[in-house]
Amino acid sequence: MSRLAFRAAAALVGVALLAAYLTAALFVADALRFLWAVRPDLPVLLALLAAVAVGSASLSYRIGTAQVLASLEGDRVPRERAPDLHRRVDALAARMEVDRPTLYVTDARTPNAFAVGGSGRSGGGKAGGMVVDRSLFRLLTARELEAIVAHELAHLEGNDGFAVAMADGVGRTVVGIATVIALPALLALSGLATASAWIRGRPGDRSGPFARLHRALSEALFAGFVLATLLTRSRSRRQEFAADDRAAEVTGDPIALARALRRIERATDPTWPFAPRSTHGRTEDPAERWLSTHPSTDERVERLRRRAESQGPTRRIPAGPSGRTTGRGRSPR
Repeated sequence: MSRLAFRAAAALVGVALLAAYLTAALFVADALRFLWAVRPDLPVLLALLAAVAVGSASLSYRIGTAQVLASLEGDRVPRERAPDLHRRVDALAARMEVDRPTLYVTDARTPNAFAVGGSGRSGGGKAGGMVVDRSLFRLLTARELEAIVAHELAHLEGNDGFAVAMADGVGRTVVGIATVIALPALLALSGLATASAWIRGRPGDRSGPFARLHRALSEALFAGFVLATLLTRSRSRRQEFAADDRAAEVTGDPIALARALRRIERATDPTWPFAPRSTHGRTEDPAERWLSTHPSTDERVERLRRRAESQGPTRRIPAGPSGRTTGRGRSPR
């Protein structure tokens, strides 16, 4: 095929692609105009959108929670198997605004504990569950395990999982609506960029002005998604600090929680150069810190150390993986 024939064929393909993209863009735009024309009053519309966002996020959270609890059903811990743990949970739950959760014990790859569900007292909902990895019974002392339990009960007390799910669901809904509104422009710009490349005889070229505009709009929408994620993760980190404070308040022993956090950090840090990065590992990458659901152990231990010092003489906080201690005080008695 001669160069002239190739250019003519490429131009025809470009025109056909442009027609297809613009037809799709016009179809979507017409659908959006129809929906806008039959919309209710703006306050009603905003209320409906908010209800859809909250309702979908709530349904997703409740289904996910039910699935997690169902998968853990075989790991329930009866009272006769762990009477001391049950007694501590009973005592802590009685002091906090939370129904007693169902206890589960699992064998995970790393020492961990987490809460599932809510307090059970908001709207008459069902009490949640608390999952404890079996290794924590060997790793932590009784006071340290009690502090971890209090921390997880604080998450249930504040319905933290539900709050984060709501924030995440609403943020994703807003970005999704913005994407739908921008869809006609995205289709049109994509068609113009593709058709322009074919007409110029460079089908793979995406350096033209239409391609740049398409990338800019796509990146703006992606930035909105990232911003919503960052806001949700920031809220999650604040909840961790709040749960630390509540656990220290209920147990009266901030250092027990600090020691537990240090022990868990040491147990989950890689012990050989090619080990995968631990979820508790330290990082200097700002992006990783911003996207983390938990603040660093150093930050949490330092806050607990200051709280203990404000309460009076404190015990010594164990050194981190680097061997550096994070606070001064008396040795454990």
